[in-house]
Amino acid sequence: MAKVLLFGRLSDIAGWRERTLEPLPASLFALRAQLCAEDEGLAQALSAPGVQVALDQAIVRGDAALTARSEVAFLPAMSGG
Repeated sequence: MAKVLLFGRLSDIAGWRERTLEPLPASLFALRAQLCAEDEGLAQALSAPGVQVALDQAIVRGDAALTARSEVAFLPAMSGG
């Protein structure tokens, strides 16, 4: 089963930190669309500048295929020095 993780304020907004999905959408874009359709507040937060996505612990820019063993983490914008 694929695992979806939300960190920081994203998990606060959604009300969950970790979720397993079955069936899993075929791609990161499809997963993001599914999450956004389920929760308007999360949709706004995920579209904010600086939000990053890690697929199997590697930052991904753009779309990527998902498998049944994928781990997808949505990371809020980071700041600091």
